[in-house]
Formats: sequence, structure tokens, C-alpha cells
Amino acid sequence: MIQKIFSVEQIRLADQYTIEHEPISSVDLMERAANECVIWLKQKAQVNQKFAIFCGPGNNGGDGLVMARLLAEDGYGVKVYVLNLSNRFSDDFSVNLVRLKKIEQVELVEWKEMPKDFPEFSSDTILIDAIFGSGLSKSLKGFPAQLIKKLNEYLNVKVAIDIPSGLFADQALKNEKDIALIADYTLSFQFPKISFLLPENELIVGQWVILDIGLSPEYIYQTQTLHYFLNQEFVSSLLKPRSKFSHKGSFGHLLMIAGDHTKMGAAILSSKAALRGGAGLVTLHHPKGKGLALNMVPEIMSSPDEKEEAFSTIPELSKYSNIAIGPGLGTRKQTTNALKMLLQQVQTPMVFDADALNILSENKTWLSFIPAHSVLTPHVKEFDRLIGKSKNTYQRIEKAKEFAQKYQIYIILKGAHSMVFTPTANIYFNSTGNAGMATGGSGDVLTGIIGALIAQNYTPLEASILGVYLHGKAGDIAAEKIGFESLIASDIIDYLGLAFKSLYK
Repeated sequence: MIQKIFSVEQIRLADQYTIEHEPISSVDLMERAANECVIWLKQKAQVNQKFAIFCGPGNNGGDGLVMARLLAEDGYGVKVYVLNLSNRFSDDFSVNLVRLKKIEQVELVEWKEMPKDFPEFSSDTILIDAIFGSGLSKSLKGFPAQLIKKLNEYLNVKVAIDIPSGLFADQALKNEKDIALIADYTLSFQFPKISFLLPENELIVGQWVILDIGLSPEYIYQTQTLHYFLNQEFVSSLLKPRSKFSHKGSFGHLLMIAGDHTKMGAAILSSKAALRGGAGLVTLHHPKGKGLALNMVPEIMSSPDEKEEAFSTIPELSKYSNIAIGPGLGTRKQTTNALKMLLQQVQTPMVFDADALNILSENKTWLSFIPAHSVLTPHVKEFDRLIGKSKNTYQRIEKAKEFAQKYQIYIILKGAHSMVFTPTANIYFNSTGNAGMATGGSGDVLTGIIGALIAQNYTPLEASILGVYLHGKAGDIAAEKIGFESLIASDIIDYLGLAFKSLYK
């Protein structure tokens, strides 16, 4: 089952549905959530670990109060700081405050304003942020903002519960001056939040962990969402088994149009990746006179162009199952004209990357000629050239969603959590990949994989999902073997076979 990403309101309803149908009281569900946090903390804690827990007046603060009680009962040193913002506390907070006051080992302090003498903490004290959860909808001001700003000055390990206070679950911060706790770890419940997956929030969220608190499986199954986080179980279900009596013709013939006379490396990488991606046959259309480069990978077949420098003429297309175009292609006038002619001839889905996208960004009237259900694989700069600049990733997501629907295409916006946008407005966030893959040629490899999968009769959606997951997984395996710094695009290809094998476990 794929991991769903729910909105703040859907998460609230998931809690309520669980309370009504398990059944379980809300205060006992809070106990369950806090206990999962404590289990995680105890795995990280030293024997004499100290904790300072900052609790807001709502249920996020209630989680913190339960954690304080459980940690104190296990013998850890705990200090609790309660923010009394208006003499109003949630019901479950109030219940747990009464329970906590019965634990003599806990030092409890209540603040109504920023204290003049802010407490000092030993360097080994872990600071717990249980001030505001994912229900926050406005920027922090006054006392809460002052407190978060002060906590950010400390070098202590900081752990946020549910979400770092000040950050929103599914929208951008209001402006650059907004304050949010900068966490080392974020312990969230049941579902990832979209804000965890976006680059501008990396330093705020830190390392995030999803804790299973037993929310109703029935609710999760029956509740619809447009946002998904890819996992191995779901991706494995997409794989097509190979017949014993299959042959190379069973797995398609990909035409890769790539490389100019200065960038044949990109062409070779994408074509070799297509072979490792399972295509039965791969033909590379390349500048005339550059066929010698194909000796690097003898399995690649050659289709020489009429010109010495770049793509200018379209080969006979009838024998190919799929076409991928763009890696290292260049944007010469002759190449631009050839791409225009290709768009006029092809009616089936294609894969567009790199310079093919750059040409389209300079000729936006051609966008309507892109075959329906084609796959575009831009990185952020290519995307911005194609669709226009965005203030933040949230705005970029909305633009990509609208663009995919308007032209009935798939967009893979490449990044740490590559996003697959669909013509039906669904978004799939990838869960594999690492910083070592930020290297030249990595995107060319992805193009080859996706082209190969479509050539094998995977749908463009299946190919996009499988492609980004396998690409990232191969990168993860490579990083385990050789580290981040030394990882190059060829390594991703080399470990693609093991990435496929991991899906059969």
C-alpha cells in the first residue's frame, strides 16, 4: 500500500475517526503518540540524559506533558516549561497537566511572557519542542516568536514533536522574517508532511521520522488524497514479470536522440541506462562521425545524423517503441528545427529532457504539440525556464500541477524528493536518492531509465514512478559502497541491477 500524505484537516479527521471507531479516548490516543516519541528518544538518550520540554497550550503541548511524565517515570531528568498564552488550555492538555503535577521528580515552570532570566541548559540537555503542532496557520509573533528565536541560539540537540513550531504543514512560511524552530530531529505521526519534502525547509525540519501511532487503517484506506510518498511495497507492485519465452523484441526498442559533438558523454550515459533499465534494444541517434563513441557500450546501436555537429534529421521512426530526446543535444537552429519536425510526426508519448526542454522553453507555442502523456524531466532551472520563476517550491508545485493538467503530460521535477506530476493532479514524492547524486549526468541516466520502461509497455505513469524510485535506489546503493563525494552518474547505472533486485524482496 502506498504511503498517503494527508492535509492537516485530514489528519485531524483521522484522529477523530480512530477515537470513534477503535474506540479510544482522545487522551489515551495522546498517550499512545507520546509513548512512541519516548521510545524513540530513549534509543538516542544517554543513561543520565536530561530533557527540557517546552509545551504550548494545545494538544501538541499535551504530547509534551505526557512525554515528560513517561521520561521522569523512567528516571530521566526532566524540566517542563508551559506557555500560558491566554489561560486557555485544550482539554487533553489540562488532564495531562494534572497528571504531571503528581510526579515530584519533574520541575514544572509556567511562563506568561518571555522570562528576563532565561534558563541555562547543560550541553547534554535535549530540548523538546512541543509548542505548536501542524494546526498552526499564522506566523509566530510576540512571546512565542521570542522563545523560538532564543531556543535557536542554543547548540543543544533539538527535537520537534509533530512539526517544528512556526513551520506550516502544507504551505510556505508567510515571509522571510518568519520564525520557526530549527530542529535536529522531527518526530511526526503516521504521515509525512509536504513541508518535510521541500528544500527550503531542510534546515528547519532536520532528520524526520514517522512514528506509527495506530490511526485507523480503514480511514487511511478509504480517504482520498492527491499526494503520495513512494515506498518499496507500492513500487514493487508495478513490476511486470518476465516470461520464460520472452526475447529482445518483447521488451521494446528505444530510440535515444541525444548528444552533440561536444556532449557525447550524455548520450552514452542515457543510452546505457536504458539498456540497464531493461529495454530490449537501444538505438542512439547521434552526430555523424561520432559513432566511434558507441564502442564504449557495444550493445548500443547507431543511427548517424546527416550533420557532423548535432541533431538535424529525423530517422525512420516506425520500428521504435519509444523515443527519448534531449541529453547533451544542444540548442542549435538545426536542432531546434529538427525537434519541431519530430513533434509534428510523433503522436505517441515521448520522454523530453535537458536541451529538448530548453528548446521548448524558447518556443512555447510548440507545447500544445507535445504528444499526450509524454514525460518531461526538468530540474528546477529548466522548469523555471519552461513555466516561469516561482517564489518558493509551493508555488512551483502549483504551477507544475496546472501545467501537467493543461497539456495532459507527466512532469518529473527532479530534486532530493523528485516529484511526479500527473494529468489527474496527483503528485508522487520520491523516497529514494541522496546528495551524492548531485553530479553531472545523473539526470541523463534517469531519462534513459524512463524511456526504457515506456518502451517495455509500462504506462508513462508507471515508468515515471518506477524510474525515479529505481534511479534513487541505485544511487543509494552506490553511496553505501563508495560514499557521496565519489559517486558519479556511471555508478548509478552500475548499481541499477541491484536496485531492481531490491524490489523483488
